[in-house]
Amino acid sequence: MITYNDRKLLGKQYNLENITIGTIGSHSALEIMDGAKDENFRTLCICQKGRERTYQRFKRLVDEIILVDNFSDILNSENQEKLRQVNTIMIANRALTAYLGYENIENKLVVPIFGNRYLLRAEERTVERNQYYLMEKSNVRHPMIYRKPDDIVGLAIIKVPDARRKLERAFFIVSSYDDYLKKSKSKIEQGIINEEDLESATIEEYIVGTYFNFNFFYSPLTKETEFLGIDRRLQTNIHDFVSLPAKEQIGLDIDIRNIEIGHTSASIRESMLEKVFEIGDRFVEHVRSEFPPGIIGPVCLQSIVTSDLEIIVYDISLRVPGNPILALTNPYAKYYHGHPMGVGRRIAIEVKKAIEDNRLSEIIT
Repeated sequence: MITYNDRKLLGKQYNLENITIGTIGSHSALEIMDGAKDENFRTLCICQKGRERTYQRFKRLVDEIILVDNFSDILNSENQEKLRQVNTIMIANRALTAYLGYENIENKLVVPIFGNRYLLRAEERTVERNQYYLMEKSNVRHPMIYRKPDDIVGLAIIKVPDARRKLERAFFIVSSYDDYLKKSKSKIEQGIINEEDLESATIEEYIVGTYFNFNFFYSPLTKETEFLGIDRRLQTNIHDFVSLPAKEQIGLDIDIRNIEIGHTSASIRESMLEKVFEIGDRFVEHVRSEFPPGIIGPVCLQSIVTSDLEIIVYDISLRVPGNPILALTNPYAKYYHGHPMGVGRRIAIEVKKAIEDNRLSEIIT
């Protein structure tokens, strides 16, 4: 395993006057690089051949593109050496964890990562100390988990990957065990999910309420947890299918999919903010003891607010979330900094401040 001390040493070998912000060309790369350019950093984007057009199009954002046959090729020694030669600090997004894998990130990627690389795998529900474990230890409520399908009572959501696009979700809602058997069989036959993934799927109580993604940023430099703002997901094909009258929905008999396709901005009534701050602060504080040095940078608590005004967290992103919408449309970061700010720029500010104060080792692993 690559140790934290190795990372500190590597950071000291870098030319801190010429740091490059690097990212995998997918998911939230544009947001990461836009924030880096706002703070005058050089940027580097690792693109899989055939998927580079987006990053060539936004020329202001990208100083250098490394083209690879597969994203995992960035682990090749010559590619890692290229990253180190230009003093790259990688920013973890969902694409990094999905295409490189946690074992490779922890043990083979010999490039500094902004944030805690050893915390990333806790996002997966199938590992031992996962996000549910962290929520329970932090006294943050999450939906009840059904251990097996025949335990289902009432509405439940089956969380299973899409068979053809593992990064995407093929979640579906059931009302009983019989409904589960019927719908899962249909989705397997259609090729939407496969049996292997279904066997390890998470079955959660379905909570009725309003959905909010609460975005936080913990700074080791200031020891503060900032609340950057709120977004909501747009998913196909549930949006905007639900806007049709009920009789039309029934008549169409369409299988609902939960593939994330975009985001919208949101706010929450001011009297709820103390509750939001409380769960964010509590979660950040507890994770520090479980996965030292704890959360560094962004964390998103994807939540539901019930009619009783209770906040229930159903998912956690322990890296850059895939929502560029905060940068221009959300007020909460402006309350801190005096101007709108997205996650990408907030990361770049943290890196710049750490370099200025000779504290880079505190924000990389």
